[in-house]
This record gives sequence, structure tokens and C-alpha cells, in this order.
Amino acid sequence: MTSDHDHTRADHPAQRPANETPPYPVEEIAAAWQRERPGTPVSSIGIVTPLWRLAKLFGDDRRRVLARAGVDTATLDLLSVLRRAGEPYALTTRELAARSLITAGAISQRVARAEREGLVTRRPGEGRRRSVIVELTPTGHQLIESTVDQVLTREADLLTGLDAEQQNQLAHLLRVLLQDVQQRLNDHGLSQVGAEE
Repeated sequence: MTSDHDHTRADHPAQRPANETPPYPVEEIAAAWQRERPGTPVSSIGIVTPLWRLAKLFGDDRRRVLARAGVDTATLDLLSVLRRAGEPYALTTRELAARSLITAGAISQRVARAEREGLVTRRPGEGRRRSVIVELTPTGHQLIESTVDQVLTREADLLTGLDAEQQNQLAHLLRVLLQDVQQRLNDHGLSQVGAEE
């Protein structure tokens, strides 16, 4: 017979013994739908729900890391694209939009914000009319150099619950799934969940 105290402990994860595995809510959600609406397709819940949850957890954690470094996710993305381009760390706004997989308007907003902070400069391009070249400043270069390792080291650490083989398998499956869903939805962007444009 179960006591009232035991019910309280089960309902409040904070009171559960440290060695007791908490229930997996994804399975509970699927089981509840099957109980309430027999025949409702629930196979996606075990994949989509944890993906949404992981996206939020990783996104929130990245924002905390970046807040300590004094940079936001959109600015980090802009500086990263310029840094990965190699010297002289300069691209046209058209190239930035294509490599960031966001709209030209969103790139203009990011560039304007980064320029105000002294992280990039803008100058007219040569040849193509109305072309604008965006280039990292020394301050922007220093910021991305000091930030990228913090972000990637932290995220690698969060993945250590999987061994190297499991990480490779997951990366492959996610690539297959992402490419297929992008094709089905005709959407090839890579915007982060909840990220600012």
C-alpha cells in the first residue's frame, strides 16, 4: 500500500531520491494521447518533442554563455560567418545573407547593430551597383576569437553523455532528417529556435 508521502514524492521531482530516474515525460505524453484518443498517430512525439526541448535547452545555455561574453546570438552568427571566410574577413551583404541563410533585411539589421558596436565596418563594393562589403574590425576579430571556443567547448561538454560513435550516428541521422524535412517544407534556412533576426 502506498502512503500519501510516497504520492507526494512521486509528484515532485525535487523530492525524489538522487538515484531514482525521473519519469520520461515524452512517453507519458504519447501514452496519454493513446489513452484519450485511440488511433491518434503518436510516433512523432518521441522524436519531435525531445528535439524541441533540446533546442530550447541548447539555445538558452548558449545565450547565457554569450551574455557573459557580452555578445548576442545574431551578432555571434554574423561575426562567425565573416571569420570563417578567411582573410581579409570581408564579404558582401549578399554573400552574408546567403551564408547565414537569412534574408537581406535581417542581415542589414545585424550589420547595422554590429557596426554601432565597432565590430564591423561597411564600405561600397566595386563593380556591382549598390554592393556593400562588410569587414571585421580588430575589435570584432578579437571578440569572435575569444568567444567561439567558449561556445563550442561548452556545447561539446553538453554532448558527453553520448560516446563518439553515438554522436556520429546522431549527427548522421539528424542530417538525413533535416535535409528531408527541409525538402518537404521547401525551407532551407537554419535559424535557431527563438533566435532574433
